[in-house]
Amino acid sequence: MTTIPPPVDVGPSPSAEAWRMFRRNVPAMIGLFLLVVIIAVTLYGAIFYTADPYEIVWAPHEAPGVTPDFPLGTDYLGRDILAGILSGGGPTLAVGAAAAAITMVIGLLLGAAAGFFGGWVDNLLMRVTEFFQVLPTLLFAMVLVTLFSPSLFVIAMAIGVVSWPQTARLTRAEFLKIKELEYVLAARASGTRNWRIMWRIILPNAAPPLIVSATLTVGVAILFEAGLSFLGLGDPNVMSWGLMIGANRDYILDAWWPVTIPGIAIFLTVFAVSLVGDGLNDAFNPRLRRR
Repeated sequence: MTTIPPPVDVGPSPSAEAWRMFRRNVPAMIGLFLLVVIIAVTLYGAIFYTADPYEIVWAPHEAPGVTPDFPLGTDYLGRDILAGILSGGGPTLAVGAAAAAITMVIGLLLGAAAGFFGGWVDNLLMRVTEFFQVLPTLLFAMVLVTLFSPSLFVIAMAIGVVSWPQTARLTRAEFLKIKELEYVLAARASGTRNWRIMWRIILPNAAPPLIVSATLTVGVAILFEAGLSFLGLGDPNVMSWGLMIGANRDYILDAWWPVTIPGIAIFLTVFAVSLVGDGLNDAFNPRLRRR
């Protein structure tokens, strides 16, 4: 009589183990909770608070808490700051996410090609990467936004174009390391096409550090957008937190709240994204898993 061996316990999957590590990270969970609250408020707050952020509704520079109808006060034109915070959160987060996506696409394509093919392809792409790295990023982004219309799409493109070199170098390093592993060499020996090896075999194994990089890029892009708007290069037709700071910067000595309140919103968002990014970095770290 043949005895059937018991099933082998292979343990939790890498994603389940990463989620377990992430849940045990208290600062990361605080950041995730804060980020979810911010996204929920920006998505649904404007639905319940329907005031127009561009409408002049009261006297200029009304302090927070003085008038119940405008709990966060008004700006230099008499516009409702709470309406601006709720309406400007969506475009601010959208610019951050879009810029991060553009950064990751450019960095992934160039870094993967450089790391996988090596040789003259690697040399050429790394020289291009170094050229973009030595450029003053803020000045280059200002030039791009000035040459084209200062729309949110152009701002996201400008941020993505100046921010991809670090992602490209990280992707190249991961591809250089993974392409020499046995299962990749076996796939090459079996005649698997290069594109399938790159995107179906190497990329999933290189994903953890790239996910962390993408998360942190969102926070950098939000700060970048705020900086461009502060310099007067934001889209004046779309309310954003950076635009609120830029529009009220000349009156900060007379009224601090039109600049401080959107600044706090940006700080909390970037802080939450940073906590989540650090948590993901720890969750995907194999040394911490073994520990």
